[in-house]
Amino acid sequence: MSWDLQSLFSLYAKEITRSLRRRGLSAETAADLTQDTFLRVLAATPAEGTPHHNPRAYLHQVSRNLTANHLRREALLPMIDHPEERIAQIADPAPSPERAVHSRQCLAQVQAALAGLPARTRTAFEMHRVGEHTLAEIGATLGLSTTRTWGLIREAYLHLAELVDLD
Repeated sequence: MSWDLQSLFSLYAKEITRSLRRRGLSAETAADLTQDTFLRVLAATPAEGTPHHNPRAYLHQVSRNLTANHLRREALLPMIDHPEERIAQIADPAPSPERAVHSRQCLAQVQAALAGLPARTRTAFEMHRVGEHTLAEIGATLGLSTTRTWGLIREAYLHLAELVDLD
């Protein structure tokens, strides 16, 4: 039989997985080691003229070697499977100190940029962004058309985008 990995995989992958499961490995680990077996053979296929040319036996031997390596690794450093709820408890939702400093710097830049806007533009922007007023409400308050109100808010956005470093 030749070393056509696609046909070898379709012929022997399930057999190798079952063999690994019989050795006590979980379904996920057995599937991973089966994939690793074929990757290992893909990376280093034996020469065609080697004695005892038997791809099936070679694949099983590679899977046994990978299993031994896996078990040895797990004995040294066992893997613990925690439920997602436990992992969520471990993760710290607070931002890192670097992120907190960056956020403060951005906030200071925004405050400085807003202070540099004309009063009417700043008021329109704050009513829109902070007060969540509609353009029509802002226009009525400031005595402007909806189009002119949007123009002021747009100017404020462009001004902030130019002066604030959000990266």
